[in-house]
Amino acid sequence: MSKIYRLFLVLSILLGSEFVTADLTELENRIIAISERDKESAIELLAKTVNINSGTMNHSGVKAVGDIFAKEFQSLGLKTSWYDMQEVNRAGHLFAETTPESANRCLLLIGHLDTVFEADSPFQTFERQGDHATGPGVNDMKGGDVVILYALRALKEVGVLDELNLIVALIGDEEKSGSPKSISRYHLIEASKRCDIALGFEIATSLNAATVARRGSSGWRLDVAGKRAHSAGIFNEEVGSGAIFEAARILNQFHEQLTGEEYLTFNPGVILGGTDVDYDPAQNKGGSFGKTNVVPQSVVVHGGLRTISPAQEASARARMRAIAENNHLPKTSAKITFQDGYPSMPPTEGNLAVLANLSGVSMDLNQGEVTAFDPGKRGAADVSFVAGYVDVIDGVGAEGNGAHTPDESIDLSTLPLLIQRAAILIHRLSTVEHY
Repeated sequence: MSKIYRLFLVLSILLGSEFVTADLTELENRIIAISERDKESAIELLAKTVNINSGTMNHSGVKAVGDIFAKEFQSLGLKTSWYDMQEVNRAGHLFAETTPESANRCLLLIGHLDTVFEADSPFQTFERQGDHATGPGVNDMKGGDVVILYALRALKEVGVLDELNLIVALIGDEEKSGSPKSISRYHLIEASKRCDIALGFEIATSLNAATVARRGSSGWRLDVAGKRAHSAGIFNEEVGSGAIFEAARILNQFHEQLTGEEYLTFNPGVILGGTDVDYDPAQNKGGSFGKTNVVPQSVVVHGGLRTISPAQEASARARMRAIAENNHLPKTSAKITFQDGYPSMPPTEGNLAVLANLSGVSMDLNQGEVTAFDPGKRGAADVSFVAGYVDVIDGVGAEGNGAHTPDESIDLSTLPLLIQRAAILIHRLSTVEHY
């Protein structure tokens, strides 16, 4: 947004004049005024929720944040439900929905309640200096949750919320999802089957970019075995090359044969090798023992795989399996296994159509065109689970920097802009016959 537009908007508020743009309806201009008026109220709610620790494994904290949002949605007339997830050792999810009599297009609005900062993290509080604030979850993604709520508040005040067909899903374990995901993501997937479009309110990379595609994230584990023997005999016909050299061969072949393909990445995050290996995949840690005069008999490598589509994932897995399980060094063997994780979200025509509508709203608000963000620069998220059922975009939440770090921040000056943009987009997508 230009500096001239910012100045004009601020002067309009200070002088009490009504800000109007030619391409917006009267209702949409009222939404703009409401979002500007409610800026400080929105920030107060953001600070309140940020100051409650809701690290994924702090179940009581996640539930406490959910309770706050539940009351807020109930005050707007939405029906709320809490789905307990103790079965998968997680807190649970908050869902809220309208009960309209009309048959408007159904929209699913996705956020999450948890953060990566657990109860023992030193990063715990909301701190503000003017329009810059820091705190755990200010942008990822309690800021996005606030954008959802205040967009619906604005729609309520202008008298259209009760006509809209909306489901809000605030997930309690997005940062560390419970397993199996057939349980932890069941309610989200079922909600998507009732809807036509989904909007993900993860952090906005900027006002002028949104996500139409995300790479899927899955896991792989490589187990390598060699023959334990005195190191004086390594490489001879009886002893062979040992497990560590075989693991190195496999990893090098992964690097040589799979690197360079667009949107495909693979990362060996943990490696343990030696005479004895003890690895706990649930905790992503372990230990090993070995001696320089003993040929190692065991190696474990645990890694991640990111792909843009199911086809790319299947191809990468097939190539990795062929490398791992064939042409072994002497007296060694290896086996690779794969673990499903977050599905991919390919850039479909429907997703691009939703993006075009977002860009149209942004242009009408003089905020500029919104383009597709590079999927290679975004991680996995909950929107990927619904991408097979609805048209979806993500990244329309709060704007900030430093997510997942003690420097996480939010640009509070853009909060009203994102709220008004979300409210107008929700209304247009819900009611316009074609999008």
